[in-house]
Amino acid sequence: MKTTIRQACRLAIGGIAFVPVLVLASPSADAHNPATPGTAPVSAAAGAAPYAAPANVFVPESSVMHHGDAGVRAHTNYFIRNTSGVQPQQISDLATAAPEDNPGPSATFAEYPASLACVYKMGTTYAGCAPTNNSAYNAKGGSRAIALVLAYDNPTAAADIKFFSSFFGLPKAKFTKVYANGNGSCVTPPYNAGWALESSLDTQWAHAMAPSAQIILVEACSNSYVDLMYAEQVAEQQVLLYGGGQVSNSWSSGEFATESSDWDWVFRSNWTSGKPISFIFSAGDAGLGAQYPSSSPWVVSAGGTTINRDATTQAFQSESCWAGSGGGTSVYETYSSTFGTGTGPWTNFQYPLFGQAARRTPDVSFDADPASGAFVYSNGSWYVVGGTSLSAPALAGIINNSGNNLGVAPNLGGFYSNMENNLLYAELATAKDYGTNFYDVTTGSNGASASAGWDYCTGVGSPRGKLGK
Repeated sequence: MKTTIRQACRLAIGGIAFVPVLVLASPSADAHNPATPGTAPVSAAAGAAPYAAPANVFVPESSVMHHGDAGVRAHTNYFIRNTSGVQPQQISDLATAAPEDNPGPSATFAEYPASLACVYKMGTTYAGCAPTNNSAYNAKGGSRAIALVLAYDNPTAAADIKFFSSFFGLPKAKFTKVYANGNGSCVTPPYNAGWALESSLDTQWAHAMAPSAQIILVEACSNSYVDLMYAEQVAEQQVLLYGGGQVSNSWSSGEFATESSDWDWVFRSNWTSGKPISFIFSAGDAGLGAQYPSSSPWVVSAGGTTINRDATTQAFQSESCWAGSGGGTSVYETYSSTFGTGTGPWTNFQYPLFGQAARRTPDVSFDADPASGAFVYSNGSWYVVGGTSLSAPALAGIINNSGNNLGVAPNLGGFYSNMENNLLYAELATAKDYGTNFYDVTTGSNGASASAGWDYCTGVGSPRGKLGK
C-alpha cells in the first residue's frame, strides 16, 4: 500500500491541472466533511487531556480530532473566539456563527496586523504595541512566494484577502488560487465551511507578515492524506515558479506508524534538493503530544503562545505558553528510523539536546491563544481566530520576510538537511544572537511547563525581527 500511494502521487504530479479561480458560485451548505458528527475528539498524546476551550471559544467540526483519522484524514487547527459568548453546537454554515463585531474599540484584546507586527518586530515599533488599525505600523517586505495548502474550496478567498488588505491598509495581495486536482480526485474541490475559514486565515496572515510576497492558495480535493500530500507537491512546483519560498500548512493528525516511510519523502524529495523551499506545519491544538506532519524532521513545527497585555492600557507585556499548543516527542520519527537510510544527519543542533533519540516539537512559536486571537475576514464576516493555524502562516511570513531562502539541502549539494531548523537551533547556544532574535518564553504550560531555552510548548521561543529566521 505504501508503494502504491507513493507511486500514485509521483506519477500524477506530471498531470497537474492548474485552475486559476476568478469567479465561482456562492458556497452551498457544508455537505463534504467526512468526519462523523458527534465522534469524540481524542488527544494527540496518549493519556493526556486535550485543551479545554473556554466558554466563549468554540471549535469548528473541521478542527475536531476523531479516532481512526491518524494518517488517513487531517483536521484544521483553529478555534473561534466570540466576545458575545454565543457558541453554536456545530458550524455547518459560518454565516450563522454569530461573527465578531467589526474591528474596533470594543474588541479590546483581538490582534491587528499592526499590533502583531510590532510585537514580533516586523514593522515600525510603537510604544505598547497596543491593537490599532494604523497601516504605518504594518509589516513591510517579503519576496518570492508563500503557498498555503488547504483541503476543499474557498470560493471567497480572493475577495476575503482583498477586503482584509484594504481594511488594514496592507498592500494589495499578489494572490493566486490553484486546484490540486491533477491526481483525478476531483474536477473542482467541494466547499467546506470550516476549511474555508482556515484558508482565509492562512492567506491573510501570511500576507500580513510578508505583504510583498506572492500568496498562493493550493486547494486539495479533500482532507485525505493522499489528496493533501499531492497538493503539497503542487505547492512546491508553484513556489519554484517564483524562485522558492515557503509552503505553510495548518493541518495535522495524530501520529501513525508508517508516517516516515509513507510521506516524509514529500518534504525531502530529489526535486527539492538544493531548492529554496521550507515547509511549516502547525504543531496542533490539543496540548502536549506530537502530531504529524509537524513531527517530521524535514519541516518547521509551529507552536503557540499567549500575548499578555495590560488590562487597562492594552500594552504588550510578555508572551507565555498557550495551554493548547501542540508539542511532544515523536513516537515514530527517531534517529535510527529516519536518519539511518543514507540521507545523512538531519541537524547537528536539535538532536544533541536530546541524545540523538527522537524528533521533538515544536521548533518556534507565534501567538495562538484564542484569548489573544487575530482578526480574520471570511465570506462577509469578521472572526477572532486562534490556534496554531494562526502560528504556521504567520511564521511562514516572517521566515519569508527574512530573505534567507533556505531549503532542505545546501544549494551546492551535500546531505539533505532541514536548513531552516539548523539556523534556529544554531542560535540557541549563542551568547547574543538568541536573546536578540528570539523571545524566550518561560511561563505557562501545555502539559509541559515552558522553560528557559527550548521547551515542548514554544520550541526555541517566538521571533523578534527578521534576523536569524
